[in-house]
Amino acid sequence: MAAEEHHEEVYAPDQLKPGNRKRAQKGAIISAVILLLFFWGNQQGNTEKVWLVVLAIGLVAIIIGDAILRRSGLRPNDQ
Repeated sequence: MAAEEHHEEVYAPDQLKPGNRKRAQKGAIISAVILLLFFWGNQQGNTEKVWLVVLAIGLVAIIIGDAILRRSGLRPNDQ
C-alpha cells in the first residue's frame, strides 16, 4: 500500500485578491473609538489611559499615512 500524496495549492501574495480598503479603514476607526470608550473603566492609574490613547492615535495615523501614500502615488490604489 502506497502512501497517498496530498498536494496543496501554493499561492503567491500577488495572486490573492486584495481586501476591501474602505472596510478596513472603517474597522480601524471603529476600533479606535472602542479603545477610547475603554477610557471610562475601573482602572485607577493613568498607565492604561496612556496606552489606550497611544493605540487609538496609532490606528488613526496609519489610516492617514495610507491615504497620503495613495494620494502621492507611492502605493497602488487596488490594494
